[in-house]
Formats: sequence, structure tokens, C-alpha cells
Amino acid sequence: MSSRRGWPISLLLGACLGTLGCSEKVDDGTSPRPLVTELPKIELQDDTPNLLLTWVDDKGETHVTMKPADVPAEGKPMVRVILSDREEGTRDTFYVADLTQKGESGSYVVKTMARREWEGLLEKRRAAHLAALAPPPPPSPPPRASAGPQAGAAPVQPGAGVQGVTVIIYGASWCRPCHDAADYLRRKGVTVVEKDIEKTPAAAAEMQEKLAKVNRRGGSIPILDVRGQILVGFSPGSVDRALAQAMSGTAL
Repeated sequence: MSSRRGWPISLLLGACLGTLGCSEKVDDGTSPRPLVTELPKIELQDDTPNLLLTWVDDKGETHVTMKPADVPAEGKPMVRVILSDREEGTRDTFYVADLTQKGESGSYVVKTMARREWEGLLEKRRAAHLAALAPPPPPSPPPRASAGPQAGAAPVQPGAGVQGVTVIIYGASWCRPCHDAADYLRRKGVTVVEKDIEKTPAAAAEMQEKLAKVNRRGGSIPILDVRGQILVGFSPGSVDRALAQAMSGTAL
């Protein structure tokens, strides 16, 4: 009688074990998960319209152009791609193209990359560039107390009367020098207008038009417009000189 009672239990236990062995494995949280959700495929060719291309030089600085032909050889292996008529590729995942490779259809190879991976690659390239630089020269001796002011525009100090100056910064949300430039200007009391060239195609076109006026086809963001003076990249010294010119009334 006990064996008859035990038999159904053992059979049930075996059936349960067999079921667990044949069913899909339960995710216990240790299984690897994809880090990037693939973006929809795009066709990128030399004549694709509505492009905004960001390439990176050997120093880790970013440059913006609108045509694959305008990307130099050093930047072709890794180019961020934005199509101004599509929202995909503008948030946490990017389109990144290799302009040195084309598929059978004649389109360039484009892959999906996480924003954090893109930013990490930029940081690595900047770090490698800095590491390769020669040791800095010894510091210059302090200026003599009796020495007169140096030639050229003097640096603009905070609160030096620049409140009436407005500076336009063309950049992107991930661009650290763009944020540094904005912070630097605001500390001086300058009114700052930030324009994201990736989110606003009109801002990108406006930036390219201003660069063309100063005979520049592209540039490393941020691009600063200080009352008609176009600065490529962020340099505190260049900003101070441009502000001094703007306050003297000689700027456009």
C-alpha cells in the first residue's frame, strides 16, 4: 500500500524534473543582455541628402561637415551620422559609419553605437594625444613689477562690463568644450545663446554659413560667434580678445 502511495509521488517528481529540463532556462539575472538596441538600417552614400557628419581627428577633437567627401582621411574610419529628417540616432544610440568601407550596394558600412561608447572613444583619443606630447617647457619667470602692459587686447575679467555682449555657441549636448565655453562666458557676465547643431538642422546650416564667410568649410565645435567674430574651438585667451574687440566697438 505504501509503495502504491509512493509511486505516484515519485512519478510526479520525475515529471516535474523532466519538465524543468525541457523548458527554457529561467533568467536568473546573470545572463548577458544586449547593451545597444540596433537602430533601423540606413543607406549612406556620397550623395545622400540631409546629412550632418561628425568626424574625430587624432587629437580627439570633433569636426562637423555635411558631405562624406569633405571628411579627411584621418576621420573616415569613425564618423557619426545624423539625418536631419529622422529622429533616430540623436538620443542614447548613434549611427556611426566607416567611410573607408562600402557594401555590395555601394553604401558605406553603418553600425549602431551607444552614446557612452562614442564619448568613451573620444576620451581615449584625447588621452592618447596628451600622453604623446612632449613634457611641457619650464614655467616662464614672473613678469617684472615695472613692466608695462603687453600689446594687444587685455584679458576681460569678471564684471568688466561685458553684460551687454551676447555670444552664440554652436555645439552639441555631448561636447564638453561647448559646456566649458558657456560656463566661462557666463562667469564673465556674458549672455550666452546655445544652439545644438544636432537637434536643430537650421542651427547647423547657420553655423556652416558663418564658417563659409570666414573661409572655413568645417570646424571643431564649439563654434563661437562673438558679435561677428567667429571662433573655432574654445580657448580662454581667444575669447578674451574677442570680447575686448566686441566692447571696443570694432567687431561686426
